[in-house]
Amino acid sequence: MITHRRPAHPLPIRIMHWIWAPTIICMMLSGWAIYNASPDLPFVFPRWMTLGGWLAGGIAWHISVMWVLFAVVGAYLIYGFASGHFLREFFPLSPRAVVKTMIAALTGQLGHNVGHYNAVQKLLYLGVIGLLGVQIATGFAIWKPVQLGWLTDLFGGFPLARNFHLAAMIGLVLFLAVHLTLVVIFPNTLIAMLAPVPAEPEDPAP
Repeated sequence: MITHRRPAHPLPIRIMHWIWAPTIICMMLSGWAIYNASPDLPFVFPRWMTLGGWLAGGIAWHISVMWVLFAVVGAYLIYGFASGHFLREFFPLSPRAVVKTMIAALTGQLGHNVGHYNAVQKLLYLGVIGLLGVQIATGFAIWKPVQLGWLTDLFGGFPLARNFHLAAMIGLVLFLAVHLTLVVIFPNTLIAMLAPVPAEPEDPAP
């Protein structure tokens, strides 16, 4: 009997992923141009790593791309809840499963089934959703600190909101580095995000 497996990633997820990718990169590079104008840490980013070239250019790019990010995050949240994607892909999740998955990864025994997230991936993706929420909220707080004073105050004032924004950006950069490393190790995950590749059978949960 022929059984039809679901695609590893539904079409809406694949479309949104390829909107996410350039949008977040543009936000990072333009954000680094803005950061260089008033650095909080003892370093600045090389000009070639920034988008916009200078403060005004960086702000123009940042605000323009921000609306794309805001729209795709909203679409992702609506789709995730309405379709059951979040419940199906990110749960169940337990500390025990996370620890066992980390041990398997550190000992070189961690496999990968296309179309399924292991416990660490579930935790990371949930964390990234939270970071994006913080990034957007603090972005509005430092962009309109007078008009959205209540939001700025919620983060402890403009300086703290800016620091939270920077911290969330650092978290996203670290996630991106891990994500790209895993793509290099498991290149079939890239193919599954480009085409309707069937999901592989899932290993038993740890």
